[in-house]
Amino acid sequence: MSQSPQPFVATPAAQLEALFRDIAATRMQGIPILNPALQVEAIGFQQWDGPQGRLWAGVLLTPWFMNLLLLPAETDSLPAVPPTGETVIALPGDALPFMAGHEAALGDYRLCSLFSPVMQFADQDSARATALEVLKLLFPAPQAAAPDLSRRRLFGLGR
Repeated sequence: MSQSPQPFVATPAAQLEALFRDIAATRMQGIPILNPALQVEAIGFQQWDGPQGRLWAGVLLTPWFMNLLLLPAETDSLPAVPPTGETVIALPGDALPFMAGHEAALGDYRLCSLFSPVMQFADQDSARATALEVLKLLFPAPQAAAPDLSRRRLFGLGR
């Protein structure tokens, strides 16, 4: 049974890493899809104003998957997932399908699979670089407004 998610006041990165390291050492032990060159790492978690409120967004890398995750930063900020199993969420860089995820030690979250399994990555650095590039594309840095170079503005005549 799914619980109402508690918001994360600070970045959920350390909690995610501890939980999924435990999962790697227990539930995933001996599973043949594990990439031994990879370790659990929470990458680039930042707050984002989602469709229903503030969320934490980032990539979780494990030896068996790389997922984009959304976790609540405010109460009731997680988008609902319909019975079909996924909902499309418009991120600044693209709209992507997200599924519901739940871990008892974490609560509810939303995930979008980027790679699963992750055998194509030779090492942690190349996987991390890919995750950072995905985040850069999906959450581009805000562009500075172009300066107003109109002649009226340059001569102090207003607009």
